[in-house]
Amino acid sequence: MKVSLQPALNDGNLDANQRNSQRQLSISVAAIAENLDRRVPLNLCLILDRSGSMNGQPLETVKRAANNIVDRLNPDDRLSVVVFDHHAKVLISNQLVEKPERIKQQINRINADGGTSIDEGLRLGIEELAKGKKETISQAFLLTDGENEHGDNNRCLKFAQLATNYSLTLNTLGFGDNWNQDVLEKIADAAGGTLSFIQQPEEAVDAFGRLFNRMITVGLTNAYLLFSLVPNVRLAELKPIAQVAPDTIELPVQEEAGGQFAVRLGDLMKDVERTILANLYIGHLPEGRQTIATLQIRYDDPTQNQTGLLSEKISVEANVIQGYQPSPDSQVQQSILALAKYRQTQLAEAKLQQGDRAGAATMLQTAAKTALQMGDTSAATVLQTSATQLQAGQDLSEGDRKKTRIVSKTVLQDS
Repeated sequence: MKVSLQPALNDGNLDANQRNSQRQLSISVAAIAENLDRRVPLNLCLILDRSGSMNGQPLETVKRAANNIVDRLNPDDRLSVVVFDHHAKVLISNQLVEKPERIKQQINRINADGGTSIDEGLRLGIEELAKGKKETISQAFLLTDGENEHGDNNRCLKFAQLATNYSLTLNTLGFGDNWNQDVLEKIADAAGGTLSFIQQPEEAVDAFGRLFNRMITVGLTNAYLLFSLVPNVRLAELKPIAQVAPDTIELPVQEEAGGQFAVRLGDLMKDVERTILANLYIGHLPEGRQTIATLQIRYDDPTQNQTGLLSEKISVEANVIQGYQPSPDSQVQQSILALAKYRQTQLAEAKLQQGDRAGAATMLQTAAKTALQMGDTSAATVLQTSATQLQAGQDLSEGDRKKTRIVSKTVLQDS
């Protein structure tokens, strides 16, 4: 397994007479499969809400979705299942999938009752995943339909950080309209996973399938983007790094020894690009082609049971010229628009929380126009519909708010 690392500036030319310039650096990262690479065993934990509100079709559909996953696992894969209401318990301890029919029988016995304690489910799920993480792709699917009324949301975020420290990935699925979007999004973002919205029970099977398809394409784990900036080049002070594909996530930056910066990426999928966008400020540089940064990926390769590997260093260069003419990159512009769509929607949410309905509608209209510029017509429709509802004096339903957030983070599956 190898790493593909491709940088590009939104404008590769710099004005030699300009004392300061701002540039967006897009960095595409992927694992590159090779013919001899073996399939890495999976280590999956399903953390399932079985509270009373899941009773009936919701829980029955989730059990069917879980059984479909069991059918797709190989005998050398590992599975665990944790269920939670206002308490949590391990239904199936971490084990090889050697007896899938027995596992499905246990899943089919899940009943709905009680309240919701997400953090207890997370705690047990992480413990089960940790038992089988050696030489595997280790991920959890956390599904809930409610608020964490019997738990502690801050504790959820601490467990998400703990999962990151163990190189475990947490994916979250919100079922219905009444779950806490902020908490599930923060869990997924912190632990390198993805957030899914299951609005109708029948969508659960497809949602689980999409997450599983992403999991089986993972080639490298525990990846970090490492970059060094030359003198006169610095990161923006506020939110300097974000992932913009396949989902939009604000990424924290750590400064390491020697002034190098590190950004955790987590799992890298085979032949599926992750796109990172960095906001740089560039001071005066001499004429000619100038290196402004060097990039490298540090990663683990579970196919070889190797950790702390380093990719080849890649230099990022800009062309400093007299008689400046811009040299825009259309692909990087798409990444800039994706991040703008997300941040404009966040501003709209903040205005709505402050009671500024008109301001929220205006920002959602702006986000809709940004989505159209990207060619993301499905997102544009959702965002404009929400804006129109606010302008008409109508409240957004919980489902409307959640779908608005989801389309701000990614391109809809049906677009």
